[in-house]
Amino acid sequence: MAAPLSAVTLSVDIRKRLSAFELRIQHEFAPGFTVVFGPSGAGKSTLLDCIAGLAKPDAGRIALGTSLFFDATQNISLPPQKRQIGYLFQSLALFPHLSVIENISYGLNAIPEEERRQRLDQVLQAFHIEKLGERKPAELSGGEKQRVALARSLVTQPRVLLLDEPLTGLDAGLRRAILEDQRAWNAERRIPILYVTHNRDEVDAIGEQLITMESGRLGKSGAPRSVLDAPQTVALAQAAGFENLLEARVQAIRQADGVMRVVLQDGGTELEVPLGSAQPGDRVKLAIRAGDILLAVEEPRGLSARNVVKGSVESIEARGALEVLRVKAGATFLVHVTPGALRSLQLEVGKPVWLVVKTHSCHLVTPQ
Repeated sequence: MAAPLSAVTLSVDIRKRLSAFELRIQHEFAPGFTVVFGPSGAGKSTLLDCIAGLAKPDAGRIALGTSLFFDATQNISLPPQKRQIGYLFQSLALFPHLSVIENISYGLNAIPEEERRQRLDQVLQAFHIEKLGERKPAELSGGEKQRVALARSLVTQPRVLLLDEPLTGLDAGLRRAILEDQRAWNAERRIPILYVTHNRDEVDAIGEQLITMESGRLGKSGAPRSVLDAPQTVALAQAAGFENLLEARVQAIRQADGVMRVVLQDGGTELEVPLGSAQPGDRVKLAIRAGDILLAVEEPRGLSARNVVKGSVESIEARGALEVLRVKAGATFLVHVTPGALRSLQLEVGKPVWLVVKTHSCHLVTPQ
């Protein structure tokens, strides 16, 4: 087994002008997984390209510990092949005419035969592809191709690993299994791994650190759940899977209770939401997860939840293991229930229901 690499931090402080905005990133990426999360066009892939040496910043500095990859003031810009970085693209880019073993060992030509064989054996076992060695990419399933591509990225023992939506198109169970293999591999090496994804399941499965990006800037950072459960902008709320984005106007502020009353623009429904910086009369946007709304078929009483709104079921759609209901309650709300709840509550189109929403399930978000 390979000896653990010395754990070092990737330091990025760069600026690069893009067509839509200027990418300005200053962050320290510690060893382990950092999820880079944000809407399409936020600059996530450009950030990875700059770190890898495929794109050149206009200014700034990129370093791994004491090793400089890029420094504009010193006119230093190492080519990609000298940075010892593994980069896995969404397209995977396996060579169709080469076998699995030939694909994985492609970058090991300069290594002695014995060490090359040892590295191959280790990575084939780590990603459970020992029996696929002689197959060509066309003979592999989607999950097998992903494992081979990861193995090829890691067999060179990179000092940094960049993953740009590498598991797109795989089902949740397969994604989780591959991520577990990846986590086990990195537990022995502890290198910085930047993982770009739009998939909330992948974010939860990795569960280390997360940074948000929007229009070339960093937003919140921290534990994934704490960041994504309280998005600050509409774009991040959409990317994080908040199904209900509602226009409202502030009606009253109750400073002592730490809440505001707002009235929804569509239908006049009133809700209590956490206190924000808005003033009475200001227009605001609310983000509410469909899974954070409870349904009742009788008017509930004596609840700690402050928002109880009467409505009726407009539509019901089965979506995987969930039932998605559209409920008209002034505004139209999307609500998730299980098939069991749908049956036990005898929910059907036209049935009167009550929505129950906790105050702190309502998140104030800014347009950008």
